Amino acid sequence: MIQTPQDIGTAIRKTRKAIGITQKDLALTSGTGLRFIVDLEKGKPTCQLAKVLTILQTLGIKMQLHGLAYDTISGDASGHGSGTGNADGSGWG
Repeated sequence: MIQTPQDIGTAIRKTRKAIGITQKDLALTSGTGLRFIVDLEKGKPTCQLAKVLTILQTLGIKMQLHGLAYDTISGDASGHGSGTGNADGSGWG
């Protein structure tokens, strides 16, 4: 179970090494910088989420969130939506 930035960094490092690519190659492939990859693998807690998600996708790592049911149409955490949301399903107006 991943609970900390260090856990994410470890999972990324292990996957990268299993695939056989260098940090530099991962940076080039994902469109990020080498310094970002190094910091991410060390578990730096302030790494940008969008870039982290890009790295996960580049490596083929799928992430699934578990928790309170969330209605993506209305943004209602109770699961009983009002049906008022954006066409993209974001629920943000």
